[in-house]
Amino acid sequence: MSITSDEVNFLIYRYLLESGFTHAAYTFGTESQVANASISGAEVPPGALVSYLQKGLLYKEIETHLGPNGQEVECDGEPFNLLTPHACKLRRRRPDGPSATSTLPQSVGNTGAQTQQPLNAAAPGSSTSTASAREGGGLRDDAMTGGVFEIPHSHVTVLEGHTSEVFICAWNPVLPMIASGSGDSTARIWSLSAPDNNTGRAPAVSHVELRHFTSPSDKKDVTTLDWHPTANGQILATGSYDGIARIWTVSGELKATLQRHKGPIFSLRWNKKGDYLLSGSVDKTAIIWDAKSGEVKQQFEFHTAPTLDVDWRDDTSFATCSTDKLIFVCELGKTRPIKCFAGHTDEVNSLKWNPQGTLLASCSDDNTAKIWRLAEDKCVYDLRSHTKEIYTIKWSPTGPGTINANKPSLLASASFDASVKLWDVQTGQELFNLTKHTDPVYSVAFSPNGDYLASGSFDKNIHIWSVKDGSLVRTYKGGGGIFEVCWNSNGDKLAACFSNSTVCVVDMRM
Repeated sequence: MSITSDEVNFLIYRYLLESGFTHAAYTFGTESQVANASISGAEVPPGALVSYLQKGLLYKEIETHLGPNGQEVECDGEPFNLLTPHACKLRRRRPDGPSATSTLPQSVGNTGAQTQQPLNAAAPGSSTSTASAREGGGLRDDAMTGGVFEIPHSHVTVLEGHTSEVFICAWNPVLPMIASGSGDSTARIWSLSAPDNNTGRAPAVSHVELRHFTSPSDKKDVTTLDWHPTANGQILATGSYDGIARIWTVSGELKATLQRHKGPIFSLRWNKKGDYLLSGSVDKTAIIWDAKSGEVKQQFEFHTAPTLDVDWRDDTSFATCSTDKLIFVCELGKTRPIKCFAGHTDEVNSLKWNPQGTLLASCSDDNTAKIWRLAEDKCVYDLRSHTKEIYTIKWSPTGPGTINANKPSLLASASFDASVKLWDVQTGQELFNLTKHTDPVYSVAFSPNGDYLASGSFDKNIHIWSVKDGSLVRTYKGGGGIFEVCWNSNGDKLAACFSNSTVCVVDMRM
């Protein structure tokens, strides 16, 4: 048996990527030259590093508690873990009564991972109950746990084809299609037919593969994608770890290759008019591309560290955020930012303008989300209830100027502390703390009518929450950690992409 440094480096790189430490993964991958190693990522299962550590720890525990005669030594000591030595407490049976324990004076060194609950164990603070049937229609057969209905597998279509983690997915704005981007260096456009209501058959599925490589050695993750807003669902843009943005037709034809960035592209957005495409890159810059010619309209070089996210305010102005802790508001044709927001004390992971373009929300590794207004230098609200890094934020599709004008405007934040929070943006007050997840939450999405919020976590669960009272109303457990959740434009289907290489489509008509 042999273990090479390339193999160890690749496992560490994959662990960082799967854990959401995208920027640390990029730095480590660059310095260790993982991309140059002859390792097929498609053959390495998700969670491989932790799995190997757990198995090694189990082997060490068995070896330590194996007596000279080959029998197991019964021990009541603390479980093995990575960072502390193990002290055995051997059970001794007293002749006159119950067993007692004594601690061995010596410590037994060990290497291994922290002990974890079995996969089928209940999470701390959770409860289990048997499935109970509902009378009548709706969700007929499966579980109702404390009033929360588990979505049955019969309501879920699993899309298989990717050979590595699926990081991003997005519904076509017009057609019954989903685009997905993966670590296998492909994007895929999945076409779904309508389900047969008479026979109950699941929708038929076909897909087009968009290859982002010419040879296996060129493979890079597809990190971001966005549908064109005004092309009747016919155009898709993708961004990749190779630093190239691409424009595709819905049939899979590559229409344009946009090359100017010198590092991975982490964010990509069409403006509402659809004539410009905006990209943000690890090379510290943002670029506005002319959609028709594929030429660079302007490159913005204001950040001093990687650009992590971009978002349009209107058709010519936008905001960017970076690991340099700053937010810039820029405008096409201007050589300096029209605004700089400084207030975060760690890298800014994501930002979003509200539907009216009057407020900008940001979230950071400093555990805070902030709301900004162009007319003010300091944040309007400093949202400080999370206890770990906030990965993403989303505005509700509600409030003045939206199709849900009579409903209040809300902001959702999702964090590595496994919680989702809903905020009143008029007062900056926390409305609900949604705490059923047990692992980092990577994605949240409001339903088109603004009544529900979907959240996806690395605990493999999709949760659907009522915005009205913060209650959990639907849940579904998939086959891997969840990177993204998104609703279709009708609000009757929800898509999610997973670390086990699949995309799931959940029928929400229940």
